[in-house]
Amino acid sequence: MTCFAWLLLLVGTLAAQEGTIFYSKSFPKSKPEYMEIVVEPTGEAIYKESAEDDQPVKFKLMPEEVKAVWDLAAKVNWFDKKLESGLPVARMGEKSYRYTNGAAKHEVTFNYTQDLDAQALQDWFEKMTETVNLYFDLERTAKFERLGVDRALLHLEAAWDKKRLLSYELYYPLLNRIIKNDSYLNMARDRAAKMKAMFEESRKKPE
Repeated sequence: MTCFAWLLLLVGTLAAQEGTIFYSKSFPKSKPEYMEIVVEPTGEAIYKESAEDDQPVKFKLMPEEVKAVWDLAAKVNWFDKKLESGLPVARMGEKSYRYTNGAAKHEVTFNYTQDLDAQALQDWFEKMTETVNLYFDLERTAKFERLGVDRALLHLEAAWDKKRLLSYELYYPLLNRIIKNDSYLNMARDRAAKMKAMFEESRKKPE
């Protein structure tokens, strides 16, 4: 997408979206056991693994990603309706959506829903979670396990190929650190450069 086209989409998105959208998932004995994400109309987002997390991960969604999230939230009436299916299914973790816009506030909690729009919206938040967890993995590996960096980058590349990666600019500082530091294996530095080039090429493609 060209810079001009991206700017037009951003202006249109900001004009159409209001309020904030919150998503959380609580699933004991899973990893993580709890997570929450708050997304602003600007695309600014915060990921936490506890409500008191004082070191949240901040990232920014692309305008088309923000639009997709808001469009789906509108289709489920801004969470002002029941989503729980009531079916006798296994526990899959307690999920909550919340929409806040001034004095207006709607929230719904469920284990499993058959609402296709709610499922699609959950998948967007799952992709955000995967994006952040892959960032955690790469950051930790780059710091403490340098021989494993190429493996972490392979996981990142696989997620990109499967279209599970969002907000890829989050990775630029880490990728640049790996590319420029000759203490990492050459194949890891080459893969980091390849990933950065793929991200940059994707930004240039028209939607």
